[in-house]
Amino acid sequence: MSLPLTTARAMIAATLEHAAKAGFKPLTVVVLDAGGHVVAAERSDGSSAKRFEIAHGKAHGAVALGMGTRALMARAEQQGYFIAAVGSAIGGALVPVPGGVLVKDEGGAVLGAVGVTGDLSDNDEAAALAGIAAVGLVAQPD
Repeated sequence: MSLPLTTARAMIAATLEHAAKAGFKPLTVVVLDAGGHVVAAERSDGSSAKRFEIAHGKAHGAVALGMGTRALMARAEQQGYFIAAVGSAIGGALVPVPGGVLVKDEGGAVLGAVGVTGDLSDNDEAAALAGIAAVGLVAQPD
């Protein structure tokens, strides 16, 4: 199963809706497929510069290493040299803080990842989780 554009757009809409209702700062959301290709991206009005690159780095890191960025942050705290080396190996697109969440189907197959940035990392992750749940898919934040 792949991650269709319509699903990615619905996920983004639900992510941004959750953020607005929660009073989060303006967010940028990037959805990647399992191969790391951008399926869809959107930014809220007022989202600051370079947020696409940060959201992409969160999602790309999750897809590249097969774990959410909360787990990558823990790994970075224990083995900073490993995260630095991986970041270099994958072209720098790795942001190891919460907000990069793997998207799976009910059987556990990875469909892609969502990267969210713009507020506190925990809030970015909460918005991503809400967006994934809204489309009936399974989230793996760690």
